[in-house]
Amino acid sequence: MANNTRFEISRETAWCPGCGNFGILSGLSEALTELGLSPNQVLFVSGIGQAGKTPHYIKGNVLNTLHGRTLPTATGAKLANADLTVIAIGGDGDGYAEGGNHFLHAVRKNVNITYLVHVNQVFGLTKGQASPTSGQGMVTSTTPFGVANEPFNAIATAITLNGSFVARSYAGDRAHLVKTIKAAVQHEGFALVEILQPCVTFNKINTYQFYRERVYDLNEAGHDPTDRASAWERSWEWGDRIPIGIFYQVSRPTLDKQHPALREGPLVRREFNPGVVQQVLDRYIVK
Repeated sequence: MANNTRFEISRETAWCPGCGNFGILSGLSEALTELGLSPNQVLFVSGIGQAGKTPHYIKGNVLNTLHGRTLPTATGAKLANADLTVIAIGGDGDGYAEGGNHFLHAVRKNVNITYLVHVNQVFGLTKGQASPTSGQGMVTSTTPFGVANEPFNAIATAITLNGSFVARSYAGDRAHLVKTIKAAVQHEGFALVEILQPCVTFNKINTYQFYRERVYDLNEAGHDPTDRASAWERSWEWGDRIPIGIFYQVSRPTLDKQHPALREGPLVRREFNPGVVQQVLDRYIVK
């Protein structure tokens, strides 16, 4: 049953007109409302960047952290209070450049959070520099002769690490985005959702028209998300056709279920005893 409390936009944004972030913001609000959640039940954790501003414009608890440090912060919050629906939000620069190391281990550990990555192939906040997902040959302010490296494939990486929920959606397809976010939030385990998001100011290649002509729903095309080999193969499809949907989904024990210190429940439900801390400090204080 849908909740009457919506996660509607709470203030005027600083995004450029036509930015793909608007579609993501409204899709996220609709998905959480349809799930019957209330803003007080959700914690949004974000880093730095235009994508990282998303939680500023939606109702809910917000923790804005350092560039690239979204996932360890979100992990700590979820382990401390398992009752929270924790949603980490960032861009491809924030998540795969500065935060690339944290991304790998969050997937591996299967932290029970949802990670929404806005993929626009540039650093939008700092004026369009190349990001880890920029296409080879793409000319930006920092690559005047074109990007030399192959783009980072986070979907393939997550599948390789046996990520328990690996999906992609598109900011220009609201129905698909809402459906995908809902499935990610309902999944028990680390849920990666890459969201293709046109940057109308700095990326003149991956435009709305570019995606309209190429994206297709791989699940409607008959893809089986439990087939890991097929999912990995599909993750490399990028060109005339670009798949969106759930690439891979598997049931694995989450981090909190594997951690001995949490077998008695999350930290928020424990009795606070400062005397234990003092005992540890006394061992190292020279008197």
